[in-house]
Amino acid sequence: MQVNLADAMTLLNNGEVVAIPTETVYGLAADASNEAALLKIYATKQRPANNPLIVHIANIHQVSGYADEFSALAKKLAIAFWPGPFTLVLKAKPHVSNILRANAPTVALRVPAHPLTLQLLKESGLALAAPSANRYTQLSPTTAAHVENSLGKDIPVLDGGPCQVGIESTIVSVDGDQWQLLRHGMITEAQIEAIAGKPAQPLTQDIPKAPGQHLLHYSPRTPTRLFEAFADLQKYAQLHPHCAALLIGQSNTALHAQVHSAHCIALPSTPAQVAEHLYDALHRLDDLQASAILILLPPDQPAWAAIRDRLTRAGYQDAP
Repeated sequence: MQVNLADAMTLLNNGEVVAIPTETVYGLAADASNEAALLKIYATKQRPANNPLIVHIANIHQVSGYADEFSALAKKLAIAFWPGPFTLVLKAKPHVSNILRANAPTVALRVPAHPLTLQLLKESGLALAAPSANRYTQLSPTTAAHVENSLGKDIPVLDGGPCQVGIESTIVSVDGDQWQLLRHGMITEAQIEAIAGKPAQPLTQDIPKAPGQHLLHYSPRTPTRLFEAFADLQKYAQLHPHCAALLIGQSNTALHAQVHSAHCIALPSTPAQVAEHLYDALHRLDDLQASAILILLPPDQPAWAAIRDRLTRAGYQDAP
């Protein structure tokens, strides 16, 4: 159910959920200060209560309302990467809802770069909790149609067109003058290190809670198999004729002939282009109800880390 900006603001102020566009993926938004509304996010997504939500704010000045500490390093990163696909996990102020932060001592914050959602944040005066607008562990939505296919046509959707970045934000935890990379995104570890002036601290067993850490995530309904080598994918396709395939970084006419052309999608060879179209391609292949989706992984290189992270989690259920 598509709504306009004014309707979206009214619904959010009344404690309802609304799917909103961001540059990364569509989010299922609710007033971050309304615990009843936050519970609607969890219920609608069927999301576990131990999985925290990212708070979307209009500008850097709103950080002080949520974070107990906003260190010089955290400010430097925020200035460099906001608005944009970058989330900061900081020590939370005591008043921040335990529902929002899943009983963790930290809160996740970002300023999105989508103009329509920035306008919504500024004009409504709200901070919005907004995880991806899909059922938990399923494919993230990058169009309004994806939202409706996952959550149903009764969910209000503010349509801002296709998402331009296409995968979820990079998540970084900052504690004082140290930082950790909690989730890969299209802002790379190298870019963050260049701004921070120091490498990330290694992850330990007690890393801060953050979205996207579940081993099975971003997953099609169709069984999904991952391949490092094209020859292995081609061999599997020969033995399983009712598969669909996603090729990253190359197109192969032989495979296109072997797997019906409608069942085979080839994405470009640059990470940014793949990220923009990745979820849409997976949604299209998932809708075919093939026996399996075969995915040729991109190279195991830093530039592809975010894409490989999403695909590895998407295919985790069928990992050997």
